[in-house]
Amino acid sequence: MSSYKSEFMRTMEERGFLHQLSNAEGLDELCANETVTAYIGFDCTATSLHVGSLVQIMMLHWFQKTGHRPITLMGSGTTRVGDPTGKDESRKVLTDEDIENNKNGIKQVFEKFLTFGEGPSDAMMMDNADWLLKLNYMDFLRDVGRYFSVNQMIQRDSVRLRLEREQHLSFLEFNYMLLQGYDYLEIHRRTGCRLQMGGSDQWSNILSGVDLGRRLADKELFALTTPLLTTASGAKMGKTAAGAVWLNADMLSPYDYWQFWRNTEDEDVEKFLKLFTILPMDEIRGLAALEGAGINEAKKVLATEATALLHGREEAEKAAETARKAFEEGENAAGLPTIEIAATELAEGLGILNAFVTAGLCTSNGEVRRNIKGGAVRINDEAEQDHTRTITKADLTDDGVVKLSLGKKKHVLVKPV
Repeated sequence: MSSYKSEFMRTMEERGFLHQLSNAEGLDELCANETVTAYIGFDCTATSLHVGSLVQIMMLHWFQKTGHRPITLMGSGTTRVGDPTGKDESRKVLTDEDIENNKNGIKQVFEKFLTFGEGPSDAMMMDNADWLLKLNYMDFLRDVGRYFSVNQMIQRDSVRLRLEREQHLSFLEFNYMLLQGYDYLEIHRRTGCRLQMGGSDQWSNILSGVDLGRRLADKELFALTTPLLTTASGAKMGKTAAGAVWLNADMLSPYDYWQFWRNTEDEDVEKFLKLFTILPMDEIRGLAALEGAGINEAKKVLATEATALLHGREEAEKAAETARKAFEEGENAAGLPTIEIAATELAEGLGILNAFVTAGLCTSNGEVRRNIKGGAVRINDEAEQDHTRTITKADLTDDGVVKLSLGKKKHVLVKPV
Protein backbone atom coordinates (compact mmCIF):
# COMPACT_ATOMS: atom_id res chain seq x y z
CA MET A 1 0.00 0.00 0.00
CA SER A 2 1.45 3.33 -1.06
CA SER A 3 2.11 5.91 1.63
CA TYR A 4 1.51 8.74 -0.86
CA LYS A 5 -1.69 10.78 -0.60
CA SER A 6 -1.75 12.33 -4.09
CA GLU A 7 -2.96 10.35 -7.08
CA PHE A 8 0.02 11.52 -9.13
CA MET A 9 2.63 10.23 -6.71
CA ARG A 10 0.77 6.95 -6.18
CA THR A 11 0.64 6.46 -9.95
CA MET A 12 4.33 7.25 -10.35
CA GLU A 13 5.24 4.79 -7.62
CA GLU A 14 3.12 1.84 -8.75
CA ARG A 15 4.13 2.20 -12.40
CA GLY A 16 7.86 2.44 -11.69
CA PHE A 17 8.60 6.06 -12.62
CA LEU A 18 10.18 7.20 -9.34
CA HIS A 19 13.92 7.33 -8.77
CA GLN A 20 15.14 10.56 -7.11
CA LEU A 21 13.02 13.16 -5.31
CA SER A 22 14.23 16.37 -3.72
CA ASN A 23 11.41 16.33 -1.13
CA ALA A 24 8.97 13.45 -1.63
CA GLU A 25 6.71 14.36 1.29
CA GLY A 26 6.53 18.03 0.33
CA LEU A 27 5.76 17.27 -3.33
CA ASP A 28 3.10 14.74 -2.37
CA GLU A 29 1.45 17.29 -0.08
CA LEU A 30 1.50 19.91 -2.82
CA CYS A 31 0.01 17.56 -5.45
CA ALA A 32 -2.69 16.41 -3.02
CA ASN A 33 -3.90 19.94 -2.33
CA GLU A 34 -3.23 22.04 -5.45
CA THR A 35 -3.20 21.96 -9.24
CA VAL A 36 0.56 21.86 -9.75
CA THR A 37 2.52 22.92 -12.84
CA ALA A 38 5.53 20.83 -13.90
CA TYR A 39 7.80 20.80 -16.92
CA ILE A 40 10.25 18.61 -18.81
CA GLY A 41 12.70 20.00 -21.36
CA PHE A 42 13.45 18.49 -24.77
CA ASP A 43 16.41 19.77 -26.77
CA CYS A 44 15.94 20.05 -30.53
CA THR A 45 18.84 17.87 -31.68
CA ALA A 46 16.93 15.76 -34.27
CA THR A 47 13.73 16.01 -36.28
CA SER A 48 12.08 13.40 -34.05
CA LEU A 49 12.32 12.19 -30.49
CA HIS A 50 12.95 8.47 -30.02
CA VAL A 51 11.69 5.85 -27.59
CA GLY A 52 14.31 6.92 -25.06
CA SER A 53 12.22 10.08 -24.47
CA LEU A 54 8.97 8.18 -24.05
CA VAL A 55 9.32 7.70 -20.27
CA GLN A 56 9.35 11.48 -19.85
CA ILE A 57 6.40 11.96 -22.21
CA MET A 58 4.39 9.32 -20.35
CA MET A 59 5.20 11.04 -17.07
CA LEU A 60 3.73 14.28 -18.44
CA HIS A 61 0.70 12.29 -19.61
CA TRP A 62 0.03 10.91 -16.12
CA PHE A 63 0.71 14.30 -14.53
CA GLN A 64 -2.11 15.76 -16.60
CA LYS A 65 -4.38 12.75 -16.20
CA THR A 66 -4.15 13.12 -12.40
CA GLY A 67 -5.32 16.74 -12.58
CA HIS A 68 -2.18 18.82 -13.01
CA ARG A 69 -0.73 21.11 -15.68
CA PRO A 70 2.23 19.84 -17.76
CA ILE A 71 4.60 22.03 -19.75
CA THR A 72 6.67 20.73 -22.64
CA LEU A 73 9.72 22.95 -22.92
CA MET A 74 11.27 23.12 -26.37
CA GLY A 75 14.98 23.68 -25.87
CA SER A 76 15.80 25.58 -29.03
CA GLY A 77 17.85 27.94 -26.86
CA THR A 78 19.88 25.32 -24.97
CA THR A 79 20.31 23.28 -28.17
CA ARG A 80 22.64 26.05 -29.32
CA VAL A 81 24.93 25.13 -26.41
CA GLY A 82 24.64 21.35 -26.15
CA ASP A 83 24.15 19.22 -23.03
CA PRO A 84 27.40 17.40 -22.19
CA THR A 85 25.53 14.84 -20.05
CA GLY A 86 26.35 11.30 -21.16
CA LYS A 87 28.40 12.52 -24.13
CA ASP A 88 32.02 11.61 -24.87
CA GLU A 89 32.49 14.48 -27.27
CA SER A 90 31.04 17.88 -28.06
CA ARG A 91 27.65 17.90 -29.76
CA LYS A 92 27.61 19.06 -33.36
CA VAL A 93 26.76 22.76 -33.61
CA LEU A 94 23.45 23.14 -35.47
CA THR A 95 22.34 26.12 -37.54
CA ASP A 96 19.33 28.16 -36.45
CA GLU A 97 17.46 26.71 -39.44
CA ASP A 98 18.29 23.13 -38.39
CA ILE A 99 17.12 23.81 -34.83
CA GLU A 100 13.82 25.32 -36.01
CA ASN A 101 13.24 22.37 -38.34
CA ASN A 102 13.97 19.91 -35.55
CA LYS A 103 11.64 21.77 -33.17
CA ASN A 104 8.78 21.57 -35.65
CA GLY A 105 9.38 17.85 -36.06
CA ILE A 106 9.49 17.18 -32.32
CA LYS A 107 6.42 19.25 -31.43
CA GLN A 108 3.94 17.02 -33.26
CA VAL A 109 4.40 14.01 -30.97
CA PHE A 110 3.17 15.73 -27.79
CA GLU A 111 -0.39 16.19 -29.05
CA LYS A 112 -0.72 12.38 -29.11
CA PHE A 113 -0.17 12.18 -25.34
CA LEU A 114 -1.33 15.54 -23.96
CA THR A 115 -4.33 17.88 -24.25
CA PHE A 116 -3.29 21.47 -24.96
CA GLY A 117 -5.53 24.44 -24.20
CA GLU A 118 -6.30 27.25 -21.79
CA GLY A 119 -7.83 25.26 -18.91
CA PRO A 120 -6.19 24.89 -15.47
CA SER A 121 -4.79 21.44 -16.28
CA ASP A 122 -4.34 21.90 -20.04
CA ALA A 123 -0.81 21.42 -21.31
CA MET A 124 1.39 24.34 -22.37
CA MET A 125 4.31 24.44 -24.78
CA MET A 126 7.15 26.89 -24.15
CA ASP A 127 10.52 27.56 -25.81
CA ASN A 128 13.56 28.61 -23.80
CA ALA A 129 14.86 30.61 -26.77
CA ASP A 130 12.22 33.18 -25.78
CA TRP A 131 14.33 34.23 -22.79
CA LEU A 132 17.80 32.74 -23.28
CA LEU A 133 18.45 34.54 -26.58
CA LYS A 134 17.62 37.86 -24.93
CA LEU A 135 19.96 37.49 -21.96
CA ASN A 136 22.57 40.14 -21.31
CA TYR A 137 25.74 38.18 -20.63
CA MET A 138 27.16 40.51 -17.99
CA ASP A 139 23.86 40.69 -16.12
CA PHE A 140 23.50 36.90 -16.29
CA LEU A 141 26.99 36.34 -14.86
CA ARG A 142 26.35 38.78 -12.03
CA ASP A 143 22.77 37.77 -11.16
CA VAL A 144 22.87 34.02 -11.80
CA GLY A 145 26.45 32.85 -12.36
CA ARG A 146 27.58 33.83 -8.87
CA TYR A 147 25.36 31.15 -7.34
CA PHE A 148 27.11 28.30 -9.20
CA SER A 149 30.17 26.70 -7.64
CA VAL A 150 32.82 25.59 -10.14
CA ASN A 151 34.07 23.17 -7.46
CA GLN A 152 30.69 21.41 -7.52
CA MET A 153 30.26 21.65 -11.30
CA ILE A 154 33.47 19.78 -12.07
CA GLN A 155 32.43 16.98 -9.70
CA ARG A 156 29.27 16.27 -11.66
CA ASP A 157 29.48 13.15 -13.81
CA SER A 158 28.86 14.95 -17.10
CA VAL A 159 31.96 17.09 -16.51
CA ARG A 160 34.12 14.81 -14.35
CA LEU A 161 34.11 11.89 -16.79
CA ARG A 162 35.18 14.09 -19.68
CA LEU A 163 38.02 15.56 -17.65
CA GLU A 164 39.20 12.16 -16.37
CA ARG A 165 39.33 10.84 -19.94
CA GLU A 166 41.07 14.03 -21.07
CA GLN A 167 38.29 14.58 -23.59
CA HIS A 168 37.51 18.07 -24.85
CA LEU A 169 34.85 19.94 -22.86
CA SER A 170 34.14 23.37 -24.28
CA PHE A 171 33.31 26.39 -22.15
CA LEU A 172 30.11 26.53 -24.20
CA GLU A 173 28.98 23.12 -22.83
CA PHE A 174 30.19 23.98 -19.34
CA ASN A 175 27.53 26.71 -19.31
CA TYR A 176 24.70 24.26 -19.98
CA MET A 177 23.85 23.56 -16.35
CA LEU A 178 23.63 27.31 -15.64
CA LEU A 179 21.15 27.71 -18.48
CA GLN A 180 19.03 24.73 -17.43
CA GLY A 181 18.94 26.00 -13.86
CA TYR A 182 17.93 29.43 -15.12
CA ASP A 183 15.17 27.85 -17.28
CA TYR A 184 13.53 26.46 -14.14
CA LEU A 185 13.63 29.83 -12.40
CA GLU A 186 12.24 31.64 -15.46
CA ILE A 187 9.42 29.13 -16.01
CA HIS A 188 8.51 29.41 -12.30
CA ARG A 189 8.35 33.18 -12.60
CA ARG A 190 6.17 33.00 -15.72
CA THR A 191 3.80 30.14 -14.79
CA GLY A 192 4.18 29.36 -11.08
CA CYS A 193 5.81 26.01 -12.01
CA ARG A 194 6.97 24.12 -8.90
CA LEU A 195 8.29 20.85 -10.36
CA GLN A 196 10.87 19.86 -12.96
CA MET A 197 11.03 16.21 -14.01
CA GLY A 198 13.53 14.32 -16.14
CA GLY A 199 15.78 11.29 -16.44
CA SER A 200 18.24 10.43 -13.68
CA ASP A 201 21.11 11.83 -15.76
CA GLN A 202 19.52 15.29 -15.36
CA TRP A 203 19.41 15.19 -11.55
CA SER A 204 22.26 17.63 -10.88
CA ASN A 205 21.06 20.05 -13.58
CA ILE A 206 17.54 20.04 -12.11
CA LEU A 207 18.89 20.64 -8.61
CA SER A 208 20.65 23.74 -9.95
CA GLY A 209 17.22 25.16 -10.71
CA VAL A 210 15.87 24.12 -7.31
CA ASP A 211 18.74 26.01 -5.70
CA LEU A 212 18.16 29.12 -7.83
CA GLY A 213 14.47 29.08 -6.92
CA ARG A 214 15.36 29.12 -3.23
CA ARG A 215 17.97 31.87 -3.63
CA LEU A 216 16.29 34.20 -6.14
CA ALA A 217 12.56 33.53 -5.73
CA ASP A 218 12.49 32.49 -2.06
CA LYS A 219 10.39 29.49 -3.09
CA GLU A 220 10.78 25.75 -2.68
CA LEU A 221 10.88 24.14 -6.09
CA PHE A 222 10.86 20.36 -6.51
CA ALA A 223 12.86 17.80 -8.51
CA LEU A 224 11.80 14.32 -9.65
CA THR A 225 13.73 11.93 -11.86
CA THR A 226 13.04 8.52 -13.39
CA PRO A 227 15.40 5.54 -13.29
CA LEU A 228 17.91 5.01 -16.09
CA LEU A 229 16.02 2.65 -18.36
CA THR A 230 17.77 -0.32 -19.94
CA THR A 231 16.46 -3.60 -21.29
CA ALA A 232 16.93 -6.85 -19.38
CA SER A 233 20.02 -7.60 -21.49
CA GLY A 234 21.52 -4.21 -20.61
CA ALA A 235 20.87 -2.36 -23.88
CA LYS A 236 20.02 1.34 -23.74
CA MET A 237 16.32 1.99 -24.29
CA GLY A 238 15.49 3.37 -27.72
CA LYS A 239 18.55 2.02 -29.50
CA THR A 240 18.58 -1.11 -31.67
CA ALA A 241 21.05 -2.69 -34.09
CA ALA A 242 19.10 -0.98 -36.88
CA GLY A 243 19.31 2.44 -35.21
CA ALA A 244 17.07 4.68 -33.11
CA VAL A 245 13.39 3.85 -32.60
CA TRP A 246 11.90 7.15 -33.76
CA LEU A 247 8.48 8.41 -32.65
CA ASN A 248 7.57 10.28 -35.85
CA ALA A 249 5.75 8.07 -38.38
CA ASP A 250 7.73 9.50 -41.31
CA MET A 251 10.95 8.20 -39.72
CA LEU A 252 9.65 4.84 -38.45
CA SER A 253 6.45 3.21 -39.67
CA PRO A 254 3.70 2.21 -37.21
CA TYR A 255 4.35 -1.40 -38.23
CA ASP A 256 8.06 -1.20 -37.35
CA TYR A 257 7.17 0.58 -34.10
CA TRP A 258 4.73 -2.23 -33.25
CA GLN A 259 7.47 -4.77 -34.04
CA PHE A 260 9.91 -3.03 -31.69
CA TRP A 261 7.54 -3.58 -28.75
CA ARG A 262 6.62 -7.10 -29.91
CA ASN A 263 10.33 -8.01 -29.68
CA THR A 264 10.52 -7.00 -26.00
CA GLU A 265 12.50 -9.42 -23.83
CA ASP A 266 10.36 -11.62 -21.57
CA GLU A 267 11.76 -10.07 -18.39
CA ASP A 268 10.80 -6.56 -19.51
CA VAL A 269 7.14 -7.13 -20.39
CA GLU A 270 5.62 -6.15 -17.03
CA LYS A 271 7.92 -3.12 -16.62
CA PHE A 272 7.13 -1.86 -20.13
CA LEU A 273 3.38 -2.40 -19.74
CA LYS A 274 3.50 -0.19 -16.64
CA LEU A 275 5.62 2.53 -18.22
CA PHE A 276 4.44 2.64 -21.81
CA THR A 277 0.72 1.80 -21.75
CA ILE A 278 -2.27 3.22 -19.89
CA LEU A 279 -3.76 -0.20 -19.15
CA PRO A 280 -5.15 -0.57 -15.60
CA MET A 281 -2.72 -2.12 -13.13
CA ASP A 282 -4.94 -5.17 -12.50
CA GLU A 283 -4.88 -5.98 -16.21
CA ILE A 284 -1.10 -5.52 -16.33
CA ARG A 285 -0.63 -7.88 -13.40
CA GLY A 286 -2.77 -10.47 -15.18
CA LEU A 287 -0.70 -10.20 -18.36
CA ALA A 288 2.56 -10.34 -16.39
CA ALA A 289 1.46 -13.59 -14.77
CA LEU A 290 1.22 -15.39 -18.14
CA GLU A 291 3.86 -18.04 -18.73
CA GLY A 292 5.17 -20.05 -21.66
CA ALA A 293 3.46 -19.17 -24.94
CA GLY A 294 1.21 -16.78 -23.02
CA ILE A 295 4.05 -14.27 -22.64
CA ASN A 296 3.94 -13.75 -26.40
CA GLU A 297 0.29 -12.74 -26.13
CA ALA A 298 1.28 -10.22 -23.45
CA LYS A 299 3.93 -8.84 -25.83
CA LYS A 300 1.31 -8.39 -28.55
CA VAL A 301 -0.90 -6.48 -26.12
CA LEU A 302 2.08 -4.31 -25.16
CA ALA A 303 2.90 -3.66 -28.84
CA THR A 304 -0.69 -2.80 -29.76
CA GLU A 305 -1.35 -0.56 -26.74
CA ALA A 306 1.96 1.32 -27.04
CA THR A 307 1.43 1.80 -30.79
CA ALA A 308 -2.16 2.95 -30.27
CA LEU A 309 -1.00 5.73 -27.92
CA LEU A 310 1.42 7.11 -30.51
CA HIS A 311 -0.14 6.29 -33.88
CA GLY A 312 -3.80 5.71 -33.05
CA ARG A 313 -5.85 2.57 -32.50
CA GLU A 314 -6.52 1.96 -36.21
CA GLU A 315 -2.81 1.92 -37.13
CA ALA A 316 -2.03 -0.28 -34.13
CA GLU A 317 -4.67 -2.86 -35.07
CA LYS A 318 -3.52 -2.75 -38.69
CA ALA A 319 0.09 -3.42 -37.61
CA ALA A 320 -1.03 -6.32 -35.39
CA GLU A 321 -3.02 -7.85 -38.24
CA THR A 322 -0.16 -7.41 -40.71
CA ALA A 323 2.16 -9.18 -38.28
CA ARG A 324 -0.34 -11.99 -37.75
CA LYS A 325 -0.64 -12.60 -41.49
CA ALA A 326 3.08 -12.38 -42.08
CA PHE A 327 4.13 -14.64 -39.21
CA GLU A 328 1.20 -16.97 -38.62
CA GLU A 329 -0.11 -17.39 -42.16
CA GLY A 330 3.07 -16.79 -44.13
CA GLU A 331 1.32 -14.32 -46.42
CA ASN A 332 2.91 -11.47 -48.35
CA ALA A 333 0.92 -8.97 -46.30
CA ALA A 334 0.57 -5.65 -48.08
CA GLY A 335 1.16 -3.76 -44.84
CA LEU A 336 4.79 -4.90 -44.49
CA PRO A 337 7.54 -2.28 -44.84
CA THR A 338 8.32 -1.77 -48.53
CA ILE A 339 11.36 -0.39 -50.34
CA GLU A 340 11.31 0.59 -53.97
CA ILE A 341 14.16 -0.15 -56.39
CA ALA A 342 14.65 0.55 -60.05
CA ALA A 343 13.20 -2.21 -62.24
CA THR A 344 16.51 -2.30 -64.11
CA GLU A 345 18.23 -3.57 -60.94
CA LEU A 346 16.09 -6.72 -60.97
CA ALA A 347 16.53 -7.08 -64.71
CA GLU A 348 20.32 -7.14 -64.21
CA GLY A 349 20.12 -9.21 -61.02
CA LEU A 350 20.27 -7.79 -57.47
CA GLY A 351 22.85 -9.46 -55.23
CA ILE A 352 21.41 -10.93 -52.03
CA LEU A 353 24.01 -9.16 -49.88
CA ASN A 354 23.19 -5.79 -51.39
CA ALA A 355 19.45 -6.47 -51.15
CA PHE A 356 19.45 -7.21 -47.41
CA VAL A 357 21.64 -4.21 -46.61
CA THR A 358 19.55 -1.88 -48.81
CA ALA A 359 16.37 -3.17 -47.12
CA GLY A 360 17.84 -2.32 -43.70
CA LEU A 361 17.61 -5.92 -42.49
CA CYS A 362 21.40 -6.06 -42.03
CA THR A 363 24.02 -3.35 -41.66
CA SER A 364 26.83 -4.96 -43.70
CA ASN A 365 27.56 -7.66 -46.25
CA GLY A 366 29.37 -9.61 -43.54
CA GLU A 367 26.27 -9.59 -41.36
CA VAL A 368 24.19 -10.95 -44.27
CA ARG A 369 26.73 -13.74 -44.82
CA ARG A 370 26.64 -14.69 -41.14
CA ASN A 371 22.85 -14.81 -41.16
CA ILE A 372 22.82 -16.91 -44.34
CA LYS A 373 25.21 -19.33 -42.68
CA GLY A 374 22.97 -19.39 -39.60
CA GLY A 375 19.88 -20.19 -41.65
CA ALA A 376 18.10 -16.91 -40.85
CA VAL A 377 17.80 -15.54 -44.40
CA ARG A 378 14.71 -16.21 -46.51
CA ILE A 379 13.48 -15.03 -49.88
CA ASN A 380 9.73 -15.38 -50.40
CA ASP A 381 9.62 -17.56 -47.25
CA GLU A 382 12.19 -20.00 -48.68
CA ALA A 383 15.49 -20.45 -46.83
CA GLU A 384 18.52 -19.25 -48.78
CA GLN A 385 22.04 -20.61 -48.21
CA ASP A 386 23.95 -19.17 -51.18
CA HIS A 387 25.54 -15.78 -50.50
CA THR A 388 26.22 -15.33 -54.25
CA ARG A 389 22.51 -15.64 -55.07
CA THR A 390 20.98 -12.84 -57.16
CA ILE A 391 17.38 -11.71 -57.04
CA THR A 392 15.73 -11.28 -60.45
CA LYS A 393 12.31 -10.71 -62.04
CA ALA A 394 11.70 -14.43 -61.70
CA ASP A 395 11.49 -13.95 -57.92
CA LEU A 396 8.55 -11.55 -58.13
CA THR A 397 5.40 -12.91 -56.46
CA ASP A 398 1.90 -12.49 -57.83
CA ASP A 399 1.79 -9.24 -55.82
CA GLY A 400 4.72 -7.89 -57.86
CA VAL A 401 7.15 -7.86 -54.92
CA VAL A 402 9.97 -9.92 -53.45
CA LYS A 403 9.70 -10.71 -49.74
CA LEU A 404 12.99 -10.61 -47.81
CA SER A 405 13.00 -12.08 -44.30
CA LEU A 406 15.57 -12.16 -41.53
CA GLY A 407 14.53 -14.70 -38.93
CA LYS A 408 10.85 -15.01 -38.12
CA LYS A 409 10.10 -11.39 -37.21
CA LYS A 410 11.80 -9.06 -39.70
CA HIS A 411 10.37 -8.74 -43.18
CA VAL A 412 10.68 -6.19 -45.98
CA LEU A 413 9.03 -6.18 -49.40
CA VAL A 414 11.14 -5.13 -52.40
CA LYS A 415 9.07 -3.49 -55.13
CA PRO A 416 10.50 -2.62 -58.57
CA VAL A 417 9.38 0.73 -60.05
